[in-house]
Amino acid sequence: MWEAQLKRYDNIVDKCPRFERKGKSMIYTSANGYMFTLLNKAGEIGVRFSKEVQEKYIKTFNSSLYKSYGAVMKGYVLIPESILKDTEKMVALFNESYDYVMTLEPK
Repeated sequence: MWEAQLKRYDNIVDKCPRFERKGKSMIYTSANGYMFTLLNKAGEIGVRFSKEVQEKYIKTFNSSLYKSYGAVMKGYVLIPESILKDTEKMVALFNESYDYVMTLEPK
């Protein structure tokens, strides 16, 4: 399961030329000093958004906050399988998240 999700994650990131995948055991993307997408050990993908957008997507996707290594990741939405299947939607979500972290004060 995890290997298939890693392949899916990499496929999404490959379609996003403004950033690249990082990490070997903890897989993530980051920009401006902030991580904005994650792939956890359970093979779940979380994407970071502003509070307003996060609340909208949790409702729209019938999802929840994302958890990684047993901790709730504030600002991250757990992306359900129904959305993960749509690569173009995922590319749009990753790019939206990138655009969001680029508005934050650099770390």
